[in-house]
Amino acid sequence: MFRELIRKNKELSREECIRLLETEKRGVLSVNGDDNYPYGMPMNHWYNAEDGKIYFHCGNEGHRLDALKKSSKVSFCAYDEGYRNPGQWPLRVKSVIVFGTIEILDDPDSIVDITTKLSHKFTQDEAYIKAEIEQHAHRTLLLALTPEHICGKLVKES
Repeated sequence: MFRELIRKNKELSREECIRLLETEKRGVLSVNGDDNYPYGMPMNHWYNAEDGKIYFHCGNEGHRLDALKKSSKVSFCAYDEGYRNPGQWPLRVKSVIVFGTIEILDDPDSIVDITTKLSHKFTQDEAYIKAEIEQHAHRTLLLALTPEHICGKLVKES
């Protein structure tokens, strides 16, 4: 059902893909938007190693939610900052693409738990995190992406 990478020598292992999902702070979530146009938006995410799902937080209305109510199928792409070999200009970037389905969650306890874990990717300021959650959790939803296919690769600009 999902295509294999053509350039197998560029393929990342499953472990490298998971590591990228765990460490990178953001990526692009793409949904099937209005009139079947792809709609991609930058999103912060948190990968849960326990259940293998990727979690996002979002508001309780808008284009993204409307699209997800019509079709739960999505793709999510995360990538690192890349690196250059000494004396060379091409940037080498690791990326991972996840295909799967999203479930919209509105459980208040889960929202607090997951958004707290997501926030720790950006800051350890507990007072700030607590204040943000108290101020915004009541109008926040969670998106839980269940992966069906994960693949990654290392590409070199040229």
